[in-house]
Amino acid sequence: MSITEVDPAAQSSKASARATLNVVKRDGRTLRFDDNRIRSAVHKAFVAVHGDLNEMHVRTIRGLIDQIDAELAERFPTSVKIYEIQSVVEHVLLEAREYDVARAYIDYRVQRDFARSKSTDLNHSINRLLDKDQAVVNENANKDSDVFNTQRDLTAGMVGKAIGLRLLPEHVANAHQKGDIHYHDLDYHPYAPMTNCCLIDFKNMLAGGFRIGNAQVEPPKSIQTATAQISQIIANVSSSQYGGCTVNRIDELLSPYAALNFAKHVADAEEWVTDPERRKEYAQSKTRKDIYDAMQSLEYEINTLFTSNGQTPFTSVGFGLGTGWYEREIQRAILNIRIKGLGSEGRTAIFPKLLFTVKRGLNLEPGDRNYDIKSLAVECATKRMYPDVLNYDKIVELTGSFKAPMGCRSFLQGWEDEAGNDVVEGRMNLGVVTLNLPRIALEARGSTEVFWSLLEERLEIVHDALVYRAGRCTEAVPGNAPILYVHGAFGQRLSPLDSVDTLFRNRRATISLGYIGLYEVATAFFGGAWESNPEAKELTVDVLKNLRAHALEWTDETGYWVSVYSTPSESLTDRFCRLDKERFGEVADITDKDYYTNSFHYDVRKNPTPFEKLDFEAEYAQHTSGGFIHYCEYPVLQQNPKALEAVWDYSYDRVGYLGTNTPIDRCYECGYAGDFDPTARGFKCPGCGNEDSRTCDVVKRTCGYLGNPQQRPMVHGRHTEISARVKHMADDIRVPLSATD
Repeated sequence: MSITEVDPAAQSSKASARATLNVVKRDGRTLRFDDNRIRSAVHKAFVAVHGDLNEMHVRTIRGLIDQIDAELAERFPTSVKIYEIQSVVEHVLLEAREYDVARAYIDYRVQRDFARSKSTDLNHSINRLLDKDQAVVNENANKDSDVFNTQRDLTAGMVGKAIGLRLLPEHVANAHQKGDIHYHDLDYHPYAPMTNCCLIDFKNMLAGGFRIGNAQVEPPKSIQTATAQISQIIANVSSSQYGGCTVNRIDELLSPYAALNFAKHVADAEEWVTDPERRKEYAQSKTRKDIYDAMQSLEYEINTLFTSNGQTPFTSVGFGLGTGWYEREIQRAILNIRIKGLGSEGRTAIFPKLLFTVKRGLNLEPGDRNYDIKSLAVECATKRMYPDVLNYDKIVELTGSFKAPMGCRSFLQGWEDEAGNDVVEGRMNLGVVTLNLPRIALEARGSTEVFWSLLEERLEIVHDALVYRAGRCTEAVPGNAPILYVHGAFGQRLSPLDSVDTLFRNRRATISLGYIGLYEVATAFFGGAWESNPEAKELTVDVLKNLRAHALEWTDETGYWVSVYSTPSESLTDRFCRLDKERFGEVADITDKDYYTNSFHYDVRKNPTPFEKLDFEAEYAQHTSGGFIHYCEYPVLQQNPKALEAVWDYSYDRVGYLGTNTPIDRCYECGYAGDFDPTARGFKCPGCGNEDSRTCDVVKRTCGYLGNPQQRPMVHGRHTEISARVKHMADDIRVPLSATD
């Protein structure tokens, strides 16, 4: 028996002790005693001394744990403090003449104490930045850590994190430092009471005018001015919050301003074009060019903007539902501009993230009014990976009304104002706290009973973290972020003395209970090939049902819409796994991969068909409607767009949000186009070995969004996960019969 397995006899004999003995934590909390933590620490000490352990070592450890349990039960019948447990462990090890093991145990404990202190030590934090610690400088693939303003932001972020950990409730800070949970964006919040991501109320801002700095901006009189104002708003909003922002239904938003262009061209035509039948054709031709130029300018402006925190604004653009001439031309321009690419080399634009809506009866099938636009969207996705797809009816079913996500994948839930109007734009998310699910499964050591008990304990901490997070946001005043609170980005225009909480409470704002690693949870109980095991699948679904039940309860309690969120985990997929590997060692198909699997996704190392993957994942999103995305890995698709369209169509009644991952890397040295080979820190051209970002364009889906790892490297775990991904289809894929069910 290995040390990580459950000893049923020992479990039974210690059950009564566990039921009566409580542990007083350093942060003052009282938790049930669990000797598995002692077992893990002693095991690590034995490994440090002896290396690989044999059966005799295992028996010795088991006997030592029994002695420790007995002494604790005798000396501390009701409660025991952490330092008292440590003293007993050291005493038992010394009494057993395990002197080297005792020293290793003490060294390990001291190292843990040092680690806790370092996380709030500003000097240590700054040294990590100066030493270019990969986990620090590559934490966000959207930040270029070589440029001055990013370096300034990273420096400020290290200060913000150190102070933020001191501001957090002690047990929340402790849980974050240990890796039980992750309190996201500590470099910004709670040091500043900033919000996360949002759907900006562009419609009312453009129509009513707004102020940025010293300039009062008047309503636009053309589509070119409207898109210029949109880019200004995006830059200012992105500097006033730390998450992404979305232009929801941009084709419908900009249609009235394109109509102003058309009216101007009609007036010109009446003056200069003598043939009445050609006047409309002239006006449409000029307006079409205006639309194209305006949308191209918007794409270039977004990709050349830098916010005050040193990154390109994380911007998403939703479109596809408009049916009029202007809306269709805007949709067509967005897609053709993305297909063309940026600059003379035609590089793939990373932002804005494109979100194309498919709707039955509008553009889903041949013969639908906008089917031609959908076909263009499919072509664009084969060449640029974007657009991702929003399936209209499923989004309404999952979230309560239709809307694009805020930035990457965070979805607002359906919400009506006092007049009964469904409100989407001008709402926001207050932040995320993510739960380390694989750690709970590893700590349970094969016992589902222990798993559910530990999950409940961790959720209490997450609850406190979310309550604190929301409360901190309400401490902002309108003057902290005028673009958000005073000038209309958040849907209302507050006065200086108004409470910002009026925009958050009564479920208008969401706050997110995040999670990671459902695959690893089931692996801990059923092994790495569990996907076809109904019992294992049921466990993973039950986990999300449990999280959702807590979220609904907390929503009623707090008045903020607590939603379950499939965390993108760009750097967290590395951090949680790295911390757990230090604690549990290399566990097959869990920590040995060096990454944890995002949310509810199928193991990226396996190759189900896209249809099998979608069927497998479809059941999860209804329990995690606060944020989700599905994606499939494909070979090069540019010569076979119908294969991609077949998957899109199959997904319509199954999932709400679908991304395309297909090789679009390009080498400008040898002309290779396809999938670059992974290296230790990046990717190289398989044709000529080129790794120079100046002469190659490498684009990979980081998680819910795209990134260029040659220009902005990723953390180790994310890079490893991307390199491990297996294609989910052959080039000659056919739609299964069940697609028409």
